[in-house]
Amino acid sequence: MFETKTSNKVELLGYYGTDLVHAQSAWTSTSRDLSEEKLERVEKLLDMLASEGHHTPFEKSSLHFLVTVDQATHIHLLKHRIGVSINGESARYKELKEDKMYLPEDFKGIPLSEDLYLHDENSDDELSWKVNADDWYQVMEDFTEISNYLYHACLKDLTPVLGRKRAKESARFFKTFNSQITMDVMFNWRSFYHFLKLRNSEHAQKEVRELAQQMLQIVKDLSGNPFEKTIKSNASEQEIIEKIDIGLEIDRNTKVKEKDLPASQAMCGQEKYKKDFEF
Repeated sequence: MFETKTSNKVELLGYYGTDLVHAQSAWTSTSRDLSEEKLERVEKLLDMLASEGHHTPFEKSSLHFLVTVDQATHIHLLKHRIGVSINGESARYKELKEDKMYLPEDFKGIPLSEDLYLHDENSDDELSWKVNADDWYQVMEDFTEISNYLYHACLKDLTPVLGRKRAKESARFFKTFNSQITMDVMFNWRSFYHFLKLRNSEHAQKEVRELAQQMLQIVKDLSGNPFEKTIKSNASEQEIIEKIDIGLEIDRNTKVKEKDLPASQAMCGQEKYKKDFEF
């Protein structure tokens, strides 16, 4: 029996950096010497860096995650390349003996609207059988179990004919889109915030949104809260962007007040300012 999960998995392998690392990186342009007065201004400095689009200091820290995700979430993660390092489990190099599968809870309790047959219902063919399931969740669970069975059986028969390497490459096509793989993912903070901005959003797919929320919560729960001020500064930036979006999308006559925007935005216009936030 394969292992089924109704959620993806994430853990933090390690991290480097703190709020002070980001601040001191920015102060390199003047003096890295620390004083009591400077330490008191760390939060204000980070707010300014985020709101004005000076993101380079946030590249000086790193967050290293190990995730186990379905294929759809895997594709979303691979789209993030700048400031991100990714290695993943490969069915070319190994037999996937642990059949890890993600089953969306959305399917639970939704009945089949009609009888389904995996072949012609009037055929005498031995391959013809009716799908017996209470809901679509059970259909996916059964279908996934069949695909895993075929994967291992195919791999066994292909190996003596094609060789182990080609057999693994070919048999993996039986794997379904809900199969999970393990990935090693490292972000710098700038790329991590960009990931959160896109994926921790109502516009993102549910699975990748939940993964982004898990990652952020893990970072928030770190002992000593080393990124507390950085998280607050990025949150403030997001609020500004949301205000701009509201002003542009809801009513052309309703504009964001200049006091809500950094000085650079007041001078150069909303559209250009939005582009300045693109990493």
